[in-house]
Amino acid sequence: MAALYDVPAPAKINLFLHVTGRRADGYHLLETVFRFIDLSDTLHFDARSDGRIVREGCAVEGLSPEDDLVVRAAHALQAATGTRQGCQVRYQKNIPSGAGLGGGSSDAASTLIALNRLWKTGLNRQQLMALALPLGADVPVFVHGQPAFATGIGEVLTPVQLPERSYLVVQPPQNVATARVFADSDLTRNSASLKIAVFADWQKINAPDLFGRNDLEPVVFARYPRVAALYQWLTQQGLTARMSGSGSCFFVEFVTMKQAQMCQQQIIGKIPSRESEAVAVVQQTWACQGLMDHPLRDWISS
Repeated sequence: MAALYDVPAPAKINLFLHVTGRRADGYHLLETVFRFIDLSDTLHFDARSDGRIVREGCAVEGLSPEDDLVVRAAHALQAATGTRQGCQVRYQKNIPSGAGLGGGSSDAASTLIALNRLWKTGLNRQQLMALALPLGADVPVFVHGQPAFATGIGEVLTPVQLPERSYLVVQPPQNVATARVFADSDLTRNSASLKIAVFADWQKINAPDLFGRNDLEPVVFARYPRVAALYQWLTQQGLTARMSGSGSCFFVEFVTMKQAQMCQQQIIGKIPSRESEAVAVVQQTWACQGLMDHPLRDWISS
C-alpha cells in the first residue's frame, strides 16, 4: 500500500458539557457525551521511504508544522513503533477552527488511524488511544470510534447508544480560544456528577429535547459578544440551541435531516443584512447527520 486518499475526519458535538472539578495539574474534570457528525475534513497520505513527515501547504493559516496536530500525530506513531517510514500529507479543512467541533483533534486521530494502516504498524485501539491523549483531551474519542459518555478530562470513555438525529450547526463570525475559557476565573467547576444511566433514561423519555447544559456558555457569552449575539438571535427565532464544546458553534437537534435542512433554509432567509462587519450574525451553517460510529472505526483492531 503506497497511499491512502480521501480519509475522513468527522466533526464532533458535545450533547452536554458539565465541569465537575479541577485537578491539581490544572486540567478540568468534565462529563459530556460526544457525538460525531458528517461535517468532515479530508486527508490524503502518500507513503515515503525516507522517514520524513512532509506537509503539503497549510490547511490552517499561520499554523506551523511543529504545532500541527496532524504532523505531531505522525511523529508520535513513528516514535512509538520505531517505523522508518514517512509520509507526504495534505488535507482540506471543512471544519472551522475555534468552533468547538474538534476539527484539529479529529485530524490527529484520523492521521493515527490511517498511518497505522498505511505503515502496517499494527497497533490496536487501546494503543492508539494512548498515543492520542498527549495530543489533546478530545483526540482519544475519535480513535475510540463510537459515541461516548466521557469523564475525567474527557479521556475515560463509555460507549453510548444514541438515536438517529440530525443537526443544524451554526457558526458566528468569531472564534473562541479554548484555553482562555477554561482559565477564566468566572468558570464554575462544581457541577454534580451524574451516572450515564441518568442520561440514557432521560433520553428515552424526553428526546429530542436537550439534556443538561453546557457549563462553558456563560463565560463564552461574557467574553465573546458575537457568540452571545448569535445565541440570542437563534433564541429569537424560536430555536433551542446549544454551544458545542468551548464554542463558538451552536447546534440545534432534529429528528430528521429534512427538518434540519428546512430550518437551515429558514435561517439563511432570516440572516440580517451584512451591510457592515458589525451587524454580521451568522458566518456559516451546515445541516448534518449524526453518525452512529466513526467512519474509520473498522480500520483498527480491538
